[in-house]
Amino acid sequence: MFNLILFGPPGSGKGTQSEKIVSTYQLQHISTGDLLRDEVSRHTPLGIEAKKFMDQGMLVPDEVVIGMISGKIDASPDARGFIFDGFPRTSNQAEALDKLLEFKNTTIHLVLALEVPENDLITRLVNRGITSGRSDDNEEVITKRIKEYHAKTEPVAKYYNGQGKLERVPGNNTIDQTFQLLTKHINKYLLPVA
Repeated sequence: MFNLILFGPPGSGKGTQSEKIVSTYQLQHISTGDLLRDEVSRHTPLGIEAKKFMDQGMLVPDEVVIGMISGKIDASPDARGFIFDGFPRTSNQAEALDKLLEFKNTTIHLVLALEVPENDLITRLVNRGITSGRSDDNEEVITKRIKEYHAKTEPVAKYYNGQGKLERVPGNNTIDQTFQLLTKHINKYLLPVA
């Protein structure tokens, strides 16, 4: 089982690249946001627990999110592997994820960090806001989101770099060029499904 984390600031193309990776390598996509919404909508015990925090505008505790990830992995015993999206966001979450995967006799194999110059991110997000009508389309909000991303995820990148698992990939190319750069790293562990 191959496990991949894909990092990228808002506007880096992480969502687009995740879809291409899932399709090419037949990995299961684990998005913590999607998991939370699914558990809440199905009124599972973890979903009920998560909703209590969400209703108060609080972050869902790591243990609850880890429980949801564990359930998702257990529900896909024949998966070739997983791509983690939106998790881990802190070093504590990375440590908790490592412990969970160790318990399941697997590990994170590769962490890919998309890197795009801030000016390019702002341009992409402003344009996305114009075309999609999203509310976060002004430069002030976008800049704040990018700074928050770097402040929170850089310690996680350091954590995985310390394990020799981090690869930084330029994300300011075309979608296909960026994908080719990502696949060079993934192909060392897992080949595409023909």
